[in-house]
Amino acid sequence: MQLLPSSLFGRLVIVLLIGLLIAQLLSSIILFKARQQQISKIQQKHLSQRIFGTLQVLDSLASKERIKFVKLFDTLRLRVSLNLSAPNPEDCLPVVENFLESIDRSLCLIEFEKPAAHPPFLVKIQLQDGSWIGFKHIHPIKTTIAPPWKLLIILAILLITVLILSLLAVRWLTRPLAILAEAAEHLGRDIHQPPLSENGPIEVRRAAHAFNTMQARLSRYLEDRARILIAVSHDLKTPITRLRLRVEQLEDNKLRDSFIRDLDDMQSMTTATLDFMRGLENTEQVQSLDIRALLESLQADYEEMAKPFTIQGDTPKPYPARPLSLKRCLVNLIDNAHKYGQQVTVSLKNQPEQLQITIADRGAGIPETALETVFEPFYRLETSRSRSTGGTGLGLSIARNIARSHGGEIILRNRINGGLEAILSLP
Repeated sequence: MQLLPSSLFGRLVIVLLIGLLIAQLLSSIILFKARQQQISKIQQKHLSQRIFGTLQVLDSLASKERIKFVKLFDTLRLRVSLNLSAPNPEDCLPVVENFLESIDRSLCLIEFEKPAAHPPFLVKIQLQDGSWIGFKHIHPIKTTIAPPWKLLIILAILLITVLILSLLAVRWLTRPLAILAEAAEHLGRDIHQPPLSENGPIEVRRAAHAFNTMQARLSRYLEDRARILIAVSHDLKTPITRLRLRVEQLEDNKLRDSFIRDLDDMQSMTTATLDFMRGLENTEQVQSLDIRALLESLQADYEEMAKPFTIQGDTPKPYPARPLSLKRCLVNLIDNAHKYGQQVTVSLKNQPEQLQITIADRGAGIPETALETVFEPFYRLETSRSRSTGGTGLGLSIARNIARSHGGEIILRNRINGGLEAILSLP
């Protein structure tokens, strides 16, 4: 099971998202921790100031008047008691790292609970006239302080904003790679496609320039190779024709027939080579083509030649193709099926991402090791499927070249119940 996305964009998004979430989480923890400490210090300071203010007021009043004012200072959170007995020094607890140290009075801490941010306590403090007063904090402040919603909303907005900007930046940076990959894929279909635009960052411009240079060199190489082969094949026609005329003048019939057969083979190979080289050229315009109608017209032609085949399967929608090239591809596959098998069937199947055309026959099949080799130019498998010669060995090569020029592919597969099927997949 693959956890990481397969694309560079997806992986960068995952890294950025995890990084932003961790950064926001750590920032939130540090922020709320600092906020809680600040609030605790403020509350401690407020409580110590309140106790100290209460002591100052009570010091300025007479003993009788203190009772009235104590009721004003007495609250649910802090209870105040007057006229307490002097504490026993043995009952006093040490005041260590506590806000009560800020009160410069004689005091005795009786009760103290730990741990807490601001723990409950009971303390006795001596007034200036020698009497003792008690302060009991009985409602401790909660250690967990609810986070403010406004701050959380601000953090969420910050996270979403940074995430959106990061996604746009990643898409902007990875888009040239996607364009380059798409251009490389189309290069296999059409070597004459328009060059890439050389703009953007310097790395992108260099990559686009290198790709355009490679495409131009490949195009020149293929054109030169095709031009040479076409010229050679075309020039061979003239001497072959002269030889045929001279052979016709021979009186020995047996020798004349032997020469004619050799010349016919040479003529066939020359014509097939020219057809093969023309199959590499994509000069024909793409048009909307009714595949089923094309197959039905071929079906009628083959019935006239006493080579019938059946059509079955779905009716595909009009397909953008080069009509003559695709017809030639289908003719080569159907001819191959008739030559080496019987009961030829053409099946159409509509799939979500491709149109599949299967040409099946009921022949002897071919060895599994030769299913790919037979697509090589001039390769003939003469003994595996038929005792007759296997033609010039260019029919399947031409068919595959045409299929790949449409962005498709052809594969051969032996059938379980005997025979061979050629599967033409068009995107």
